[in-house]
Amino acid sequence: MRPIQMVDLKSEYQRLKKDIDAAVIDVFETAAFINGNPVQQFADALKIYLDVKHVIPCANGTDALQIAMMALDLQPGDEIITPSFTYIATTEVVALLRLKPVFVEVDRQTFNIDADSLRKAITQKTKAIVPVHLYGLSCDMQTIMQIANEHNLFVIEDNAQSIGGDFYFKDGTVKKTGTIGNIGTTSFYPAKNLGAYGDGGAIFTNDDSLAQKLTMIANHGQSKRYYHDVVGCNSRLDTVQAAILNIRLKYLDKNIEARRKAAAFYDNAFKNHPVIKTPFQADYSMHVFHQYTLVLDSDERSVLRNALSNYLTAKKIPSMIYYPVPGHRQKMFDSFDSLQYDLPVTDWLTERVISLPMHPELNEEQLSYITTNVLEFISNHLS
Repeated sequence: MRPIQMVDLKSEYQRLKKDIDAAVIDVFETAAFINGNPVQQFADALKIYLDVKHVIPCANGTDALQIAMMALDLQPGDEIITPSFTYIATTEVVALLRLKPVFVEVDRQTFNIDADSLRKAITQKTKAIVPVHLYGLSCDMQTIMQIANEHNLFVIEDNAQSIGGDFYFKDGTVKKTGTIGNIGTTSFYPAKNLGAYGDGGAIFTNDDSLAQKLTMIANHGQSKRYYHDVVGCNSRLDTVQAAILNIRLKYLDKNIEARRKAAAFYDNAFKNHPVIKTPFQADYSMHVFHQYTLVLDSDERSVLRNALSNYLTAKKIPSMIYYPVPGHRQKMFDSFDSLQYDLPVTDWLTERVISLPMHPELNEEQLSYITTNVLEFISNHLS
């Protein structure tokens, strides 16, 4: 059996080696390392794929979030609502810009922002909502947009884990995640569903004026060379990474299909288990399985989860815990009185979630080995 990887980038590279090598060599031969043709080619191709008017490439997903917030003319002290159960980058940039992160609860099934918690958190200082499409499942964007419109709030979609996903509106309209709010952002970190072989990110919008400002901010605030209209930053997608992304974008849907096939194998192996809760799949969206995350619904909480992780490691099966410490319990947010938050579902999940290997290269032999070992451990541990 081929060694099991959490994310098997090496095998995928071997599969795409001919095309990727040619694209990278072309960049070296042209020596257009900054803003070479592949950057605009990728932006154009991603724009078509997402069916969005504007794609602004940038250096990474964290920059994408920062630039998005900078473009909205937010003022120090303005409140930004976001889930606590997410990667730190989502909330880190809020604090960096001297805004106030307001942490809200997530739904126990979807892991995504809870609508009731969202509504209760809105105040006169609230300016924006940052829903995170966690692990590959879209938030309920129809409800979120309704709430945002009622209160005249901006919506910035953190789409770093769900690019390629579809959201189905009740009227039959279908939109790609990241293209529904005022601004969408993503990361091209190598392990993402659409990843580069280094850092990268992008920002999406259908708003022409916002697109112009986002583009300026990402390029030192320039309206034209050496004319700087707003305070910006230097955040560019490297030409080599754009060339690689041009190749990988062509295989995104096929790779999502392979991820969903692997998830179906996991689902079938773990179905109806009294302790193992498999990822929820909503009727309003298509799960793209950036991660395959289980919830171990046991009174033993993190004791069982951590014991399983150690057991899998001994069996040469990688696993990850995303995320063991939620935002409202991070020391970096102490100045925002973050410990005042009572988020029992978030705390409940952080003690029980564990993610299994998930990538397009998984085969049935590997999946069978993983699921057999998970089931055997849980059975032996609870007997």
